[in-house]
Amino acid sequence: MTFYQELQLSSAGSKQLIKNTTDKKEKWRHILIYNFKVYLVMAFCVAVVTLYTKLTGQENSVVGVTVLLALLVLRQADFGIRTSHGLLSIVGIFTIMMAGPRLANMVSPVGAFFINCVCILLLMIFGCHNVIMHNHSTFVLGYLLLYGYDVSGRAFEMRVIGLTAGMLVCMAVFYKNQKNRPYRRTFKDLFREFDVRSARNQWYLKLTLIVSSAMLIVSLLGLPRAMWAGIACMSVCLPFTEDGKMRAVDRGVFNIAGCALFLVLYLILPESGRSIIGIIGGIGVGYSAGYKWQTVFNTFGALAIAASLFGLPMALLLRTGINVTASLYTVVCNVVYDKLHGKRAEIAENLVKP
Repeated sequence: MTFYQELQLSSAGSKQLIKNTTDKKEKWRHILIYNFKVYLVMAFCVAVVTLYTKLTGQENSVVGVTVLLALLVLRQADFGIRTSHGLLSIVGIFTIMMAGPRLANMVSPVGAFFINCVCILLLMIFGCHNVIMHNHSTFVLGYLLLYGYDVSGRAFEMRVIGLTAGMLVCMAVFYKNQKNRPYRRTFKDLFREFDVRSARNQWYLKLTLIVSSAMLIVSLLGLPRAMWAGIACMSVCLPFTEDGKMRAVDRGVFNIAGCALFLVLYLILPESGRSIIGIIGGIGVGYSAGYKWQTVFNTFGALAIAASLFGLPMALLLRTGINVTASLYTVVCNVVYDKLHGKRAEIAENLVKP
């Protein structure tokens, strides 16, 4: 395996390669490449977010994160349709991310619920036709981040410009890497094949309703960071309900672990050094091959921002409370939704019997 090929491996792939290598010299080579890759990706992420912050303003640093996540996914993943038609999906996804979060923040929580439902469902249709690619997590996450860090006026104009530039870069990278895909499906087939009776489309609807309703509840309660509830629900609402139950446990437990580690770092580091906690979290995510530790380190960046806004105790309480409650909420909604869907299918079957 070449140096470049090793750089393309995921953390899990690199760790497996290191584990399976018996030659000590080769093992150390793989270890060095793995470490180089982690810090190279981290440096690239920091550079992209810093560039976006300088060009579009501090309040739009989240745009850099959103574009970066999309770029990292689109360089490897496809949409299950012709590559040229996949470009239309990218346009649709970025258009939704430009308009949807702003519109949802301009209306009441109930109005936002309906806007979020439409936008999230469309993101699922545009970006997750090929379910095994798991593209939805990136695009819905980007939408929720933009919803949570809303801007208006000149800052919103710069946000649209930043997202448009990011969209064009993503389209170029996507086409270059995916142009030889042999798919026959077209962009229209994403809608032609939409059938509420299919397992895939039932999952689309389930995730959309659970994520949107969770954010509605948090907003009606007057709590900040409704997007955290949406992100937690999205993470736990997997295509197979049984898989989501264990994911809910992991989401709750390892968010608490992440909050505990953040608290330790926050207390032992001098005030001037607390700004690096987010960077430590990013490096930790780079080294994490599984969901559990990724969850732990993902809390660092979120808490670093929340602690500066609400104070440390409130930030910790919000993070743990929202994530644990939203995870449990998703499990309950999954079970209820599946039972109702099963009952509806049973009634429909009985009606068509002679």
